[in-house]
Amino acid sequence: MTGITDLSVLLATMEPELVAGEFVYCAVPASRLEDYLHLRPLALFHEKEGLTLILPQDRATEASLQASAPLRQITLKVHSSLEAVGLTAAFSQALKEVGISANVVAGYYHDHIFVPAGDADRAVEALRRLSAASRS
Repeated sequence: MTGITDLSVLLATMEPELVAGEFVYCAVPASRLEDYLHLRPLALFHEKEGLTLILPQDRATEASLQASAPLRQITLKVHSSLEAVGLTAAFSQALKEVGISANVVAGYYHDHIFVPAGDADRAVEALRRLSAASRS
């Protein structure tokens, strides 16, 4: 099944959902991926400097990993196409207007936005306003 590419439809139906829990980004050596799989990372990305893991904060703490500040995950429940143009720019602008940083991870079905934990409720509200404005 392919996702939606029409920006107006994506924005009008994106339904931001705040995921329970706090998450962190951790950087670990890439040479031993198997040493970190037991932590069940939500996502991982290989970079030339090492491996980035996105983990629930408690798992990173239990593993004594250095981590980013705590983040909350917002999932846009609309099935966005990986080829859609403008969705990331639109929600990034909406969050920028209220002073909230965003780290975006695109999955096959949905976009996931990681925002500072203390800004999560305001971020969801800003995204809901963007969606409502797109429906009118």
